[in-house]
Amino acid sequence: MAGPVLVIHGGAGGDGPWKGMTSLDPGRISCMENVLSTVGKFLSEGISALEAVTIAVEMMEDEPLFNAGKGSVLDENGQVTMDASIMRGSDQAAGSVVNVSKVRHPIRVANALLQRGWPVMLNGIAADNFGIEAGVEAVNADFLVTDLRQAQWKKWHDTRAAIGSTDEDDSVLDHDLEGRVETEFSDEPQGMGTVGAVALDVLGNLAAATSTGGMTGKPSGRIGDTPIIGAGTWADERIAISCTGVGEAYIRTCAAHELAIRMRNDNSNLEQASTQVLDMVAPFGGRGGLISVMADGRVSLDFQTTLMYRGTWKEKQIEVGIGPESI
Repeated sequence: MAGPVLVIHGGAGGDGPWKGMTSLDPGRISCMENVLSTVGKFLSEGISALEAVTIAVEMMEDEPLFNAGKGSVLDENGQVTMDASIMRGSDQAAGSVVNVSKVRHPIRVANALLQRGWPVMLNGIAADNFGIEAGVEAVNADFLVTDLRQAQWKKWHDTRAAIGSTDEDDSVLDHDLEGRVETEFSDEPQGMGTVGAVALDVLGNLAAATSTGGMTGKPSGRIGDTPIIGAGTWADERIAISCTGVGEAYIRTCAAHELAIRMRNDNSNLEQASTQVLDMVAPFGGRGGLISVMADGRVSLDFQTTLMYRGTWKEKQIEVGIGPESI
C-alpha cells in the first residue's frame, strides 16, 4: 500500500512565459509550505484523507492572498460570495455549498453537509445558516474583504475589464515590481484563483476538496465548477481530483469526473489522461489546471497556463512550485 500523500493548489492562470514571482508570492509560497508540513504530519499520524483535505483548504481559506475564504474576490456588486465542495472516495459521499457569505470556512460547511448525508448541496443563506448551526465560525462581510481584492475590483470596475481579468493582479497594490506595473495575469481575460487539496491516507482512502471566491466582477448568483461534483471536485476509490480554471468550461466537460473515468483502466497513464482532459477544457475558454492523487500513490499537478500555485507532501518530502519549474 502506498504511503500517505497530500497535494494542494492555489489557482492557475496567465498566458505566455512566466515573468517571475511578484512581491506577494513569497507569502503564498510560505502558506503552501505550512499547509503541506502541518497536514502532512497529521496524515503520517493517521488522520483521515477527508479531514486532511478539509484542514488544508481551511488553512488556504485563511490566507488572504488566495482567492477563497478571507481574501476572496468581489462580485459585480463588490460583495464576497464563496463556493466549496468536498468528496470522500470510499463511498463517494459529498457536500457542497454555493454563494455563502457569512462563514469563515466554506469548506468546513461542505464537510458538515457531507457528514449529515443529505442533501449534497445547499445554497446561499440556507447554507450559511446550516454551517453556523453546525459550529462553523460566523464572520461579517468586512472580515472577508481585503485591500488587495478591493483594489482589484476597483481596477476591474473603472476600466470595464473582462470579468476575472484582475483576479491575480498583484500590481494594484505594488507598482514597483522592478518597473513591471502589470503582472503576468493583467492581460489574461480569465481569472482563476481556486484553492484545492487531494489526499491519500494511511488506510488507502482518498478525498478531494475545493474552495473559491469565484471571479472578480462575476454576476450576482453566478456558480462556477468548484461546488459542482464531477466538474471541479471528484473522489472515488481510485482517484481524487481538484480543478482550477474558468468554471464554465470545467462544467461543460465534467472535467474532474472525465479524468476519473479515464483512469478506471489499470493501464491508464495519469499524466497523459490529465493532459487529455485539459485539452478538452481549453477550447471552451477554460485553460487551467488540476491536481490528482491515485490510490497507488501516483500524483499529477498538470496545468496549461503560465503558472499554477501548487505543492506536494509525499514520503515526508515537500515540493512547491509556481511557474514551469519548482521553486
